[in-house]
Amino acid sequence: MITPKSKVLQVIEDYPGLEEVIVNYVPAFRALKNPILRKTVARTATLQQAAAIGGLKVEELVNRLRKEAGQDPFTQGEDFGFNTKKPEWFDPRLVSGELNAKELLDRGEHPVNQVIADLKAMKNKSIYKLEAPFLPAPLIDKASSLNVEHWVVKESDEKYFIYFYKS
Repeated sequence: MITPKSKVLQVIEDYPGLEEVIVNYVPAFRALKNPILRKTVARTATLQQAAAIGGLKVEELVNRLRKEAGQDPFTQGEDFGFNTKKPEWFDPRLVSGELNAKELLDRGEHPVNQVIADLKAMKNKSIYKLEAPFLPAPLIDKASSLNVEHWVVKESDEKYFIYFYKS
């Protein structure tokens, strides 16, 4: 069954016709054509995260995929947990590191290892600024598991700033 926790790569491998449905719903996932992103992001990203990246309700995406796959609708609501409100800890003077993920992706590199290493090395009471061409939901989830807070600022459909704070 297709659920919010289903991995994007597993869904498109099990139901190849659904890749176009996902790309049409979440244009940022056009990047699935990039072999590096397909092996990394699609393998780790869940449909819940894909919906968050696309600014959709998870039920909308999952139910469209289920309909195409001949499955019954999904009805349970879920919270994405991404902070989009300016937090009290944000102070631009605390930014001690930053990375533009688009530059790495354009070179065929995936920034997740660099960002995680930078976050682990970050001093307390400091902020790390990540610029990305899409909402990096799996990376945000990983940072949260490291007890690093975040704030997501969507400048456009292809430009996000994610601020990570280590208290």
